[in-house]
Amino acid sequence: MQRTPSKWQSLPTEQINPVSLHLDKAPIGEIIDIMVAEDKKVVAAVQKEKERIAHGVEIITQAVRRGGRMIFVGAGTSGRLGVLEAAEMPPTFGVPRRMVQAIMAGGKDAVFAAREGVEDDYEEGARAFARLRPTKKDVAIGVSASGITPFVRGALTRARKAGLRIIFVTCWPGTELQNFVDLIIAPAVGPEVLTGSTRLKAGTACKMVLNMLSTIAMVRVGKTYGNLMVDVQSTSEKLKDRARRIVGITTGVDYDQAEALLQKAHYNVKAAIVMQKTGATYKQALARLKKADDSTREAVGEDIEPRLRALLAPGKR
Repeated sequence: MQRTPSKWQSLPTEQINPVSLHLDKAPIGEIIDIMVAEDKKVVAAVQKEKERIAHGVEIITQAVRRGGRMIFVGAGTSGRLGVLEAAEMPPTFGVPRRMVQAIMAGGKDAVFAAREGVEDDYEEGARAFARLRPTKKDVAIGVSASGITPFVRGALTRARKAGLRIIFVTCWPGTELQNFVDLIIAPAVGPEVLTGSTRLKAGTACKMVLNMLSTIAMVRVGKTYGNLMVDVQSTSEKLKDRARRIVGITTGVDYDQAEALLQKAHYNVKAAIVMQKTGATYKQALARLKKADDSTREAVGEDIEPRLRALLAPGKR
């Protein structure tokens, strides 16, 4: 009986890279040079997806503005990248933890230890997504370097049934899902230095794309002032220090004054800035921000860029 041909062998992520055929006998320095040269291809591949990434940002921005959630789903490295987004966005942008969710094939245990077989469970992918009780307000972001992970496909099938917009991030431009999802972002990074190890270039490319999708969407909904993270949550000494410095940079008060102002503003950096700039009380500052759609720029009526450029001028650092 003839064996069925491998469904993976033709994938770009499974091809043999001709530049690293001698990997096991090459000097360390040469391997480093090869890996750096290959990683440079990642930036170019992501750049070619610029228009699709921009479209993805608009999809996410619309979902966030209508109170929806970002739901990342993946397995292995791809799943862990989604977990990173879900873990890091609340302290960075001050969003509720419920707003950014991550579904990982194999659950929490698989974040710390590989559980390779779980990625093949299509039905569990669908069940895991259903457990979040998705609504049309949400947006699903599937991540699969190979483009064929059954767990992810199951989850996205359930997302489609619930009426969600779906973004799919992969490194296989020819994935069959192009007729199933709303948007495919597929940086073609080529074969890995270590054949099939998608935690390398493919993982880097997917991480770059997710960074852009989440960060730019948050910028679009007013989570920054210039390039300052004014919605940072002051949950550690480092973040409290950053909050004080941001208030000082934007308003001109000194470090101690910034701390006093933040205390009055309940460590809401945006409110502190508005209070200092406009003379508003805390409640008035919150009202101004709400009226301005959460934009610090609109709430204070001032562009921060000239101040930041002046601070960066030679002799000012």
